[in-house]
Amino acid sequence: MSTNAFIGKTEQPSVQELTAEIGSTKSLWDQLVEDLKNSEGIDIQEWRSYSPKAGWSLRLIKKKRNILYMIPLHGHFQVAFVLGQKAIDSARNSKLPVRIMKLIDEAPRYPEGTGFRIDVKSAKALYINNCFILGK
Repeated sequence: MSTNAFIGKTEQPSVQELTAEIGSTKSLWDQLVEDLKNSEGIDIQEWRSYSPKAGWSLRLIKKKRNILYMIPLHGHFQVAFVLGQKAIDSARNSKLPVRIMKLIDEAPRYPEGTGFRIDVKSAKALYINNCFILGK
C-alpha cells in the first residue's frame, strides 16, 4: 500500500508541492476537482490532516456533505469514498464496472458507511465513455 506523500508535514501542501509529489497525475487531479465542481455542485474544497503521522488529504464537500477524499501519494493519488447504504444500493443498480462493485463489496463497513479507495494512475481510473465514473 502506498503512503501519503505528506506524512510529517504540519502545513497544508502548496500547489507546487502537490505537483512535485503526484507528478503527471496532477492534471487528472485538477480535472476531477473541476468536473465534480461543475457536474455535482461541489462547493467546498478543504485540505485536512488529522495528524502529522497521517498526512494530508483534500476533502470535497457538497452542502456540508463529504463527497470524496483525494489522497496525494508518491507519483499518483487515491480517491476515497465512504458510502451509506442508500448510495451502495444505487451503485448496485448502476452500470459501474465489476471491479468497482467488487471493491465496494469487499470494503470494510463502519458506522458512518462503507469505505473504499481507488488508485488513480491514469485517466482510465476516472472515465468510461467520456463520463466521470471512477471505474474501468
